Parts: sequence; structure tokens; C-alpha cells
Amino acid sequence: MSAAQERRTLLERRTVVLAVGAAGAAAALTACGGSDGSGGAESVEQQPGSDGAGGAGGAGGAVLAKTADIPEGGGVVFAAQKVVVTQPTAGQFKAFSATCTHQGCAVKDVTDNVITCPCHNSTFDAATGSPTAGPATQPLPPREISVEGDSITLA
Repeated sequence: MSAAQERRTLLERRTVVLAVGAAGAAAALTACGGSDGSGGAESVEQQPGSDGAGGAGGAGGAVLAKTADIPEGGGVVFAAQKVVVTQPTAGQFKAFSATCTHQGCAVKDVTDNVITCPCHNSTFDAATGSPTAGPATQPLPPREISVEGDSITLA
């Protein structure tokens, strides 16, 4: 084989190897991507109706409670939906993630406009979700609800 033929064969081999490598890399990147176009990354922000941590488990639009079920100055934790609904003042309803921002424990109760996490005694304001005591320093993320008539639903 002449020197020119050897160079051409070598170049053809390199081209094939590079093409196969590029195709493999493209396939690997495609496999790593999520079907939602997020590139496979988990969303940190929790949205109503999502299955992410603190998500509603697909319960978006589901009736959570009647307005009469949420005591004024208190609230109710809906463990399955990972949401806490409060009524800081008469007729004012708020909702927050029921997952404590300290170490991810579920908050357990709402009394005297204070949401309490039993794990390390973090407390949060029932009107704003802001921490009021304990090791938690970040507020509970708000959740969207709608109040229509006497029904409270996740938005």
C-alpha cells in the first residue's frame, strides 16, 4: 500500500471513530434529559399538583376542605398533599408547604397562628410562613389555593 493510500485509510478510520463517538455522546445526552425538557434536573421549587417534595401528589384542583374545617387562628395539615392551610384572620386563608425548611420533617399542627414542626420545635407564622423560632431560617414555601364558596382547593 502506498503512503497516500495509508493516509487516506487512516483518515477514513479516524472519521468513522469520531462519528461513532459523537453519536454515542449524543445518545447519552439524550438519555440523560427529562421528558419535560428539564434536562433531568429535579425541580426544587414545589408547585401545586406536582409530585416533587412537597408537591400535591397530583391533587391539583382537588377539594381539600370546607372553609368551616379551618379554624380561625389555626389551620389543618393535609399530610397526603403535603400542604398546611391556615386561617390567620376570619375569611383569610393561606397555604404553605407542610415540609419544614430545617430538615424536611412534616409540620404537625397550627395553634394561635403558629405552625409547629415537632422534630426540632421550629415555628412559623401562619399568615406568612416565616420562621418565628427554632432552627429553621427559611420560610415555608407558599402553595396556591382557591376559595370558591365554602370549598378550598389546590390551584
